[in-house]
Parts: sequence; C-alpha cells; structure tokens
Amino acid sequence: MERFGFIHEKLDIQKLILFILARLEAPISLDTLTELTFCDDGISYFDFSECVEKLLQTEHIQEENGRFSITEKGRRNGQALESSLPYSVRKQADAQTAALLKIQRRNAMIKTGLSPRDSGGFSVSLALGDGLGDILGMELYAATEAQAIAMTETFTKKAEQIYSQLIETLVNDPGGED
Repeated sequence: MERFGFIHEKLDIQKLILFILARLEAPISLDTLTELTFCDDGISYFDFSECVEKLLQTEHIQEENGRFSITEKGRRNGQALESSLPYSVRKQADAQTAALLKIQRRNAMIKTGLSPRDSGGFSVSLALGDGLGDILGMELYAATEAQAIAMTETFTKKAEQIYSQLIETLVNDPGGED
C-alpha cells in the first residue's frame, strides 16, 4: 500500500524524532512521541518503532521510566540534520511541540507534595514559580490522604487562579474587622 506524506525513509523518521525531542524540555511518553511523530502521513508505526529502538541503541535518545528524551549526542546530530527535513513537516512538528512545550513549562512551575505527619493527617506542600524562583509556597494540613491528594490535584489545575485570588485577598483587605 502506498503511503502519502513526505517522510518514508527510516533516516528521515529518526531525524524527525530527534527534531521533536530537541524542542521539548521534559521527557515524554511513547504515546505522546508517537502522536507528535505521526504529523506526516508517510510514517508507519512499524518503521517508527524500529527508529525509536535504533535511536535508543545508538544513544541518541534515552528512556527512563517509560519516558523518552534526547541525549546531547542526539541533540548535536539532530541539529546538524534537521534542515534536511521537509519544511512542511518541520512546521507541523513545531506547531505540535509548541503546544506541548507550553504545558511542560507550566507544569515545571508547579510543585506539590504530601507526607504523613507523626501526629496524624498529612502535610501538603504547594508551590508556584515564575521561572526565577517560587512566588508562592505554602504548607497545609489535610486530615486524610484523599483530602491531601485532592488538594494537590486542585492546586495543579488551578495554581494561577489560586495565586491571583490569594493576592487579591491580601492586597485589597480594607483593614479588616476589629
């Protein structure tokens, strides 16, 4: 069966995988890598799988805990070859990785954790950064593990909104009640 798209050769698929991983700041799952790589209709899953395996063997990419990232060797070699990828494929891959990169950058600014207290309950730590350091950090008490998990999940989803509401409350207090 004839495939459509610009990429058919395994070397081009390898270059595309390196191109994609070089633009991301954090490791990604195989499913995400697959989705990003299939921006060109000429790629088969079988060829893609072989290329991932080859790049792992040659240490151009690495896998840790089911997540893939580019190595320095891969970054160096990929950068030298990326201009040989068709422009339309590079543009499509750039657009897809830009959306994921935005999410990765946001997630890197949010830190959460929970730990059991000796006296019972859990300590929940929540922090929001701006790229230079933390702009908000707090530790809260949760009576149960389920409550602690809910707090970390909500903070992860709504960190900016929580920060804005907290600042609004602290800055615009009319002097409080006496």
